[in-house]
Amino acid sequence: MKKNKSQLDIATGRLISAVQKEWGAELGESHAKFSENVLDAAHDLRQAGSPEAIKELLGNRDVSQFLGELWVRGHPSVKAAIQSLEELL
Repeated sequence: MKKNKSQLDIATGRLISAVQKEWGAELGESHAKFSENVLDAAHDLRQAGSPEAIKELLGNRDVSQFLGELWVRGHPSVKAAIQSLEELL
């Protein structure tokens, strides 16, 4: 039986996919480790599991700040996924 995914699952999954795409493109480069850390942070958001738990994890930060604002500015293709997630929060 197919599991129905919540909007939050879909949004965090899209964020992970967007970050993973950037990380994959950077493999072998010296700064790929930074993207790997961002990927880990995106997984942390997904594992939080609920809007309330994500807000607690974020604290006073937004998703871009949590992932790293400099990294997000350098990887604009992830901004749509971030915006989608923030709209659910």
